[in-house]
Amino acid sequence: MKDQDPDKHRWFHDHISPGLTMLHSIKEVIYSGRSKFQSIDIINIGSFGICLVLDGKIQSSEVDEFIYHEALVHPVMLAHPKPEKVFIAGGGEGATLREVLAHNSVKKAIMVDIDKEVVDVCHRFLPSFHQNSFDDPRAKLHFVDARKYLEESSEKFDVIIIDLADPLAQGPARLLYTQEFYDIVKQRLQPDGIMSVQAESADWVELQNFTAIVSTLNSVFSVVRPYQAHIPSFLGLWGFVSASESLAPTKLAPEEVDARISARLSKELKSYDGLTHQAMFTIPKHIRHQLATTKKVITDEEPISAY
Repeated sequence: MKDQDPDKHRWFHDHISPGLTMLHSIKEVIYSGRSKFQSIDIINIGSFGICLVLDGKIQSSEVDEFIYHEALVHPVMLAHPKPEKVFIAGGGEGATLREVLAHNSVKKAIMVDIDKEVVDVCHRFLPSFHQNSFDDPRAKLHFVDARKYLEESSEKFDVIIIDLADPLAQGPARLLYTQEFYDIVKQRLQPDGIMSVQAESADWVELQNFTAIVSTLNSVFSVVRPYQAHIPSFLGLWGFVSASESLAPTKLAPEEVDARISARLSKELKSYDGLTHQAMFTIPKHIRHQLATTKKVITDEEPISAY
């Protein structure tokens, strides 16, 4: 009898951790190539629609990318009294830039991504992600190493958002999760500035990188606030951290978050509001314990590595 489903064996293997792999049926390979830095794939999968995949790992999906990008951007943007100058490290899809530019106070957003090919591919194939944010006159794109850019710059920013790929052993982002890099970020922030960073898995069985990033930021900044959001395409809770010398998103009550969203944003958000904000910063006791007891500091000599 003939196979009635010729595509049933076309599966994308997303290796979540050494003990866990998630299988996604592939409906279509839209683009597949390799840049100087990493492999780049745009695939349409049965579970989460069109996805950006770098070095074999899903970076974002059309079904739930709004959860990730709203969580990364808005808590720190709203914690700042009036963010006008914003720096984005990474963010190749343009979705982080999209969320930043939704804030009416923003006059300038500099996005620095080392891989121009990733941005070009996303610009072409992921219009629903960037929503023409690359073409906004407030946006300035640079295709260099974000660490090098900040080291050589004297410009100060109100908000810095670190939206990098996982720190793979041979990947381009490995030295942008270290104490030395966070020191550079701190120097480029205004005195009342604030930063956020995607901080890897915050699932109970895979907390080591999340807790190490929080510990490292604690060695650099005075006010560090970890938080979580459930990202279905990442198969669980994902970690984020805000860091500042003076600003704490946790001081914002749900009603104040909603009021600032209404006053400042030019669009309606899909996931993030006052209650979501409160929930994201309400971390369960067992994870708070791990955060409190982790003392590892990530350095250039001893960087972390994602699976």
